[in-house]
Amino acid sequence: MKVSYNWLKEIAGIDAPVSEAAHRLTMTGLEVEGIEHIQDDCVLEVNVTPNRPDCLSIIGIARELSALYKTSLNMPPHDVIAHPGDLDFNVDILDYDLCNRYAGRIVRNVKIADSPDWMKQRLEKCGIRPINNVVDITNYVLLEFGHPLHAFDLSKVKGHRIRIASAGQISGGTGIKITTLDGVERQTPADTLLILDSENPIGIAGIMGGQDSEVDGNTKDLFIESAYFDPASIRRSSRALGLKTEASYRFERGCDIKALKKALDRAAYLMKELADGELYGKIDMYPKKFTPVSLDVKYEKVNRVLGLSLEKHQMLDCIEGLGFEIETSDKSFSVIVPAFRKDMTRDYDVIEEIARMYGYDNIPAVLPRAAVGIDSPAHMSETSSQISSEIKQALLKSGYTEALNLSFMSESDLDLLSVPQDDERRRVVKIKNPLRSEEACMRTMILPSLLINLMHNLSHGNRDVRIFESSRIFISKEADSLPDERHSVCSIYYKEKAKTLYPESANDFFVVKGIAESILKDLGLGSCSFVRSSEQFLHPGQSADIYSGAQKIGFIGALNPIVFDKLGIKASRPTLIALEFSIDTIGLCSFTQPKYRQLPKFPAIDRDVAMVMDSGFAASDLKRFVAGYSSDLIEDVYIFDVYQGQNIPEGKKSIAFSIRYRAADRTLTEQEIDSLHKSLVSHLSEKTSGQVRQ
Repeated sequence: MKVSYNWLKEIAGIDAPVSEAAHRLTMTGLEVEGIEHIQDDCVLEVNVTPNRPDCLSIIGIARELSALYKTSLNMPPHDVIAHPGDLDFNVDILDYDLCNRYAGRIVRNVKIADSPDWMKQRLEKCGIRPINNVVDITNYVLLEFGHPLHAFDLSKVKGHRIRIASAGQISGGTGIKITTLDGVERQTPADTLLILDSENPIGIAGIMGGQDSEVDGNTKDLFIESAYFDPASIRRSSRALGLKTEASYRFERGCDIKALKKALDRAAYLMKELADGELYGKIDMYPKKFTPVSLDVKYEKVNRVLGLSLEKHQMLDCIEGLGFEIETSDKSFSVIVPAFRKDMTRDYDVIEEIARMYGYDNIPAVLPRAAVGIDSPAHMSETSSQISSEIKQALLKSGYTEALNLSFMSESDLDLLSVPQDDERRRVVKIKNPLRSEEACMRTMILPSLLINLMHNLSHGNRDVRIFESSRIFISKEADSLPDERHSVCSIYYKEKAKTLYPESANDFFVVKGIAESILKDLGLGSCSFVRSSEQFLHPGQSADIYSGAQKIGFIGALNPIVFDKLGIKASRPTLIALEFSIDTIGLCSFTQPKYRQLPKFPAIDRDVAMVMDSGFAASDLKRFVAGYSSDLIEDVYIFDVYQGQNIPEGKKSIAFSIRYRAADRTLTEQEIDSLHKSLVSHLSEKTSGQVRQ
C-alpha cells in the first residue's frame, strides 16, 4: 500500500524524519518496503499483513505512529449538519447474513468538477487516478478511513429505493446480469450480493458499481452508500467474477463496522466543501449489532511470555494509544477489543501488541533452554537431553552419520531378529490406519530401521556404512493407556574385508567397544561392565550387555550370522557391529565428576601376567577383582590378549593383562613391586579359580 508521509504526519501529529518513522513501523510489523521522494513529500510502500485490515488506511497507519510516538491522533473533520425533513427514500436489507449494516446519505445540487490540486496529488501518490470531485472524494475517504464508499446518481435510482439481496433471492435461484462501471456485462452467481433499485441491479455489493447508476457530468443529486458486507461473501464473489478492486480488497479482509458512519459523514463533509452539495438526512440500517470482545490478561503472564520484567504501568502505556478500552485490577487488566481489530481473539494477541509497541529490538536475545523434537522437556529431563547430545556428538566425531527414520516398523522385523515372544519388545502399538504393512506398528527397536538403511546403502554400492539414530521407541502397556515412550540411541558399523596394503591390527568389535567405552567415560559413568549378552540377534561370541552398576544401559555386538543370511547380504567376510544405549536408563545412573590431580613425578612399573581360567569367565570380572584389591599402588590394569588354542586345555582360555604400579611420593623398588605383584596374582588365582600360565 502506498501512503503519503505528509498525510500521515498530519493525522498522527508527529514530525519525525521519514527514515526513523519507517524503521519504527517496520519493527512493529508494518514493513516499509520502499521510500520514494516526490517533491516535498515521501511515499511509503507499506506491506500490510492480511490480519491487519485496519492498517489499509491512512488513519490506521497513523494510529500506529501515534501510539509509538505518544501523540494525539488528529481525526479529520467529519461532523455535518443536514437539512431537516423527510428523505422520501427507502432501504431494504433482504439478506441480513451478508449485509450486517447499511447506511446512506442524500446530497443534492452538487457541482461536478475537477478536484482541487491537493486532493489530486494525494490520490496520485497513493496510486489512484483522479476522475472528478465526487468520485475522488469517495476514493479519498477510502484511503483515509479504509472504508469503501460508493456514490449513486440519485436520479438513476428507480423508485427511490435501495434493496440489498443476493442474486438468487431476486432471480429465483439463478444469477443476474449487470453491466459494471468498467463497461463489462457480467453474469453474477446466485450467491453474489447485489445492490438493486426497485427494478434492476445497480451495483455488485462491495466490489463495483453498475453503469446504469454512474455519476457523470450531468449528475446533480447523489446517494452515498456506506455499508458492511460479509468478508467471505465478497471474497467468494470477487474470485468468481475475476474482479479485484480497492473496495473488494478491503471488504474481503474485514472493515470496521462502527467506522462506516464516520466515513459516510466525512464524505458528506467533503461533498459540501468541494462540490457545494446540500446535505440531507441519513439512513442507517443496523440489523446485526457489533458486540465487542473483552480479553483478560494477567500481568505475570505478559512478563513470562515475553521474558521481560515490565511494570504494570509500562504494559498499559504500550497499548494506550492503539484505540483499546482498558480496565485494570490488581493482578490483571481487560482489553475491550474495538471493531477494527478483529485479529485479536485471545490474551496472547494483547501480549503481542505490548511486544510490538515496546519494541522487538528492545527485548534481549536469550537462547531458549527448550530443545526441539524428541529432546523436548515433555519427553526428557534436562540430564537426558544432555546425555543424548553428548552421545550423538561422540558418534559423529567417530565417523558416524545420523539417520532420520519414521517411528514405524513391522512385526516381521522382530521375527527377523529372532526376538523372543515373551520379550517386552513384542508388545507393539499397532496403528489403526497404516499406509503400508511394513509400517503397521510403532517401533519398539531402532535397529530394524538402521538395517533397512544399510540395505539401501549396499544396493547403491556403499560398502562402508556407519550410521546411528537417536529416537523414541514405544512399548505397549495395559489397554486404554498410553504406551511407554523410551529414548534410545542405536548405531551400526558395517565393513567388508578387502585387500589392503596395511594390515588391520584391531578387530572391528573392539573398535566399536572402544568407542562405547570412550562415550561412557566422557559421560562420567564410573563402574561400567560388559557382560555376555543373551540377545539372539547378536553373535554369541562377540556381544555383551553394558551395565552401569546393576542397571543395564545398552548392548554391543556383532550381528548373528543367521540374521546375515536372512538379510541376504552376500559379501566377503562382512562385519556388522550394533551398539545401543538407553538414554532414560543412563539418566538414572550415578555419575562421577572428573577429578584432576597433579601429573606423577615418579616413574611407574608395569608387570605382565597371563592366567588360564574357564572359557566362560568374563574378562571384565578380572578387572573388577584387580580394582577390588586393597592397595594404593595399583594405578591401572588393561587386558591385551585373550587366547584359546594350542597348549591351552579344552574348555579353558588364557587372559594376558598388564598391571601398572606407581607411588605418589617415591620411586618404588623392585622388592616392593615383586612382593605386591605376587600377592595380587595369588588373590586373583583364588577369586578366578585360575592359575598362572607358564
